[in-house]
Amino acid sequence: MWYAAFIFTALCIFTYLIKNLNDTGPNKVKFYFNFAVFYFCGSLVSALIWPYFLLSPKNVRNAKVGCRILKHVTKFYDLKWHLRDGHILSEDRGAVIISNHQSSLDILGMFNIWEVVDKLAAIAKKEIFYVWPFGLSAYLAGVVFIDRSNAKGAYKQLNVTSEVMVKNKTKIWIFPEGTRNKDYTRLLPFKKGAFNIAVAAQVPIIPVVFSPYYFINKEKYIFNKGHIVIQCLEPIPTVGLTMDDVPDLIKQVHDKMSVVYKELSKEVVNALPADYPFTLVG
Repeated sequence: MWYAAFIFTALCIFTYLIKNLNDTGPNKVKFYFNFAVFYFCGSLVSALIWPYFLLSPKNVRNAKVGCRILKHVTKFYDLKWHLRDGHILSEDRGAVIISNHQSSLDILGMFNIWEVVDKLAAIAKKEIFYVWPFGLSAYLAGVVFIDRSNAKGAYKQLNVTSEVMVKNKTKIWIFPEGTRNKDYTRLLPFKKGAFNIAVAAQVPIIPVVFSPYYFINKEKYIFNKGHIVIQCLEPIPTVGLTMDDVPDLIKQVHDKMSVVYKELSKEVVNALPADYPFTLVG
């Protein structure tokens, strides 16, 4: 009897989830379930793989192992990541990659192109380190954690990282907006940290623009399938620049990325069916 009750309950829950997951309108169950799947898969893979990273701790190539597995979460969401001009990222040299930041799904997008970049060290806030086992796995994979409340300490850590970047021809990935941007119509102002590092190390800046996540809206609990274009822009050299040039450099990069972001927004939104419930607010 208990077995039959268990089967019946499981079937009811399964039916309820399937019904909600197929809903394209506002749906709290689908919204949180989708993010829960991403976090669960990340934690599970991290728990299984971190001991392997101990063979070569803090080696940035470790991250590629986890990325090869976790990038397949994309199939569950039916998301399509389309990388353009990826050859720019694949060149064997140190560089600072900067991109816009819209959601924790940015990480999933990075997983899908990580192998193209090859040697890559991501920058993350220190709080993520304490989200174990993911934080431990990320640390052993070469992710650099900084304390944003301690500007001097963070800058010192990034300087050490920049030395490794130049010596080992490793790229650093930074989100210069500093926080998730929920306004899909524009980019937030850029903080200067990434640009200071690039100028100090005299390495190029590679702007990378993610098209807006028109399929996600936290306030309305929308999380649908979607198409994301990841556009790589031509590297911007910093050789010969000094810290006095950083403000102009920030404006130059922000202006270029803003133009591309608006073009990509128009492209992906115009390609949607007339009845698609897209959003311009994350």
